[in-house]
Amino acid sequence: MRRPAIAAAAGSAVVLAVSLAAVAHAAAPQLTATFGQTSTWSTGYGAQYLIRNTGDAPSTSWRVEFDLPAGSTVSSSWSSVRTVSGQHYTFTNVAYNGDIAPGASEDFGFNVSGLGTPLNCTIDGRPCAGGGTPSPSAPASGSPTASPAPTSTGPVVDVSTAAQLQGALAAARPGQTIRLAAGTYHGSFVTTIAGTASQRITLTGPANAILVNDGPSGTAPSCPVPSTGWDSGYGLWLYNAPYWNLTGFTVADAKKGIVADNSHHTTLDGVYVHDVEEEAVHFRRSSADSVIRNSRIERTGLVQAGYGEGVYIGSAGSNWGCHGNSGGADRSDRVQVLNNRIGPGVAAEAIDVKEGTFNGVIRGNTFDGQGISGDNSADSWVDVKGVGYVIEDNTGSFRSPGTFANGYETHNPSTTPSFGNGCGNVWRGNRSDLGGTGDYAINVTSTSKCSGNPNVVYASNTVTNAVRGLTNVAVTP
Repeated sequence: MRRPAIAAAAGSAVVLAVSLAAVAHAAAPQLTATFGQTSTWSTGYGAQYLIRNTGDAPSTSWRVEFDLPAGSTVSSSWSSVRTVSGQHYTFTNVAYNGDIAPGASEDFGFNVSGLGTPLNCTIDGRPCAGGGTPSPSAPASGSPTASPAPTSTGPVVDVSTAAQLQGALAAARPGQTIRLAAGTYHGSFVTTIAGTASQRITLTGPANAILVNDGPSGTAPSCPVPSTGWDSGYGLWLYNAPYWNLTGFTVADAKKGIVADNSHHTTLDGVYVHDVEEEAVHFRRSSADSVIRNSRIERTGLVQAGYGEGVYIGSAGSNWGCHGNSGGADRSDRVQVLNNRIGPGVAAEAIDVKEGTFNGVIRGNTFDGQGISGDNSADSWVDVKGVGYVIEDNTGSFRSPGTFANGYETHNPSTTPSFGNGCGNVWRGNRSDLGGTGDYAINVTSTSKCSGNPNVVYASNTVTNAVRGLTNVAVTP
C-alpha cells in the first residue's frame, strides 16, 4: 500500500531532478571553437580559433586542445597561454579574453611551421564544434574571403525626405529594406536597431541619393553615443546596430562619413564617400567581421588632414577608454577591404589598421596617394599596426602634391592590454608606383619586435619609381 507514496516520491524526485537540470542548463556557458586559416605561405600558415558562447551564462575561462600531424609545429601564438607535449597543444585564455558573454566571441591566433592542420580539437574537454565526445576539428579554410551579404527579405520602405529617412532608421526591423529615392538628404542619420544573421537590414539607394550632415551641433558627451540635443556630424551612424547592408548611395559634406560602432557584420557595397572633414569610413568599437567593397572614397580630412583616413579599422590605444568594449580593447577584427578606389585627395592613409585588431584582409584595392598630407604621420597608403592581416593584389600610385614616405608601413605601439601589434602580416602580389618620391613599397619598421611572429613580404610584390626599393626586409620567394 505504500507503493503510491513511493511512486509519488519518485515522481517528485524526477520532477525535481528535471527542474534542477533545467536550471543548471540555463546557467551554463556553451563554448565552441572554429578553426580558420588567415594567411598561407609555402612552408606554413597563420590561423585562429574563434570561440563563441552559445549558452545562457558568461564563461570565465576556456581551454582549447588539439593535435598537429608530425612535421608541423606551432611556432608562435598570441592572445592565449600555450603549452605543448609532443604534437599535442593546449591553449588557455589570458586575462582579457576568458570572460565571454552569451552570444559573444573571442579568439586567439597562432602561426604554424608546416602544412598540417589541427586534429582532435576540444574546448573544455568537449568537441570544438559542440556535442559530447571529442572528434576532429573542422577542415581548414583559406584566407577569409567576403561572401555576398544575405539580402533582406522583409518589406520595403521607400523614403524621399530626410524626415522619412530618420523615421525609417529609428523604426527599422530585421529583414527590412529602406530604399532611398534620388535627392539630397540633410540631417542627422542614426540607427540603433540591430538586424540578425538571417534577416539583415538594408539601406540602399542610387549614387545620386546623397546623405549630408551640416553638424555637429550641441554638447558632445565624453564618449560618442547618440544623445538628445547632440548631433555628431556623422553622415551615417550605426550604433549597436549589427547586420546592416549599406549599398549604392553617397555620403558627403559631413564631419565623418560612415561610422559603425559596435556594429559587427556590417557590409558596405558600392557606396561613395567624399568631401568629409575627417575620415570617410570608420569600423569602431569592435565592429568585427565587416566588409567594405566596390566603393569610392575621395577628398577626406578637409578640416583635420591628419584624421582624414579613407578606411579606419579599430581605434588608437589611447582611445580605448571610450571604444575598448572587448576586454578593454577595440577588437574590430576580420574587417575586409576589397576592390575599392581610395583617393585622390585622401589627406591621411587610405587605410589605417589600428593596434589590437586582428586577421583582416586588404585585397584588390586601388590607392591614389595624391594629396596625402603628412600630418599626424600620415605618409603612406596603408599603415598596419594590427596583427595577422593579408594585404594582396592592391595597386598603389603617388604623384604630387603630397607628402609620401612609403607605400605600406608597419608600426608596433604598446597597448594595455598587450598585443603583438604590427606583426604577422603578409604582403603578396601588390603593385606599387612610388612616383620617384617614396623610399620603399613596404617598410617594416621593426623586425626585432616581431621576431616571434614576423611580417612576410613575398617576391610577387613589385615596385617602380622607388627611391630605395621594394622593401627593407628579406623577401620571401
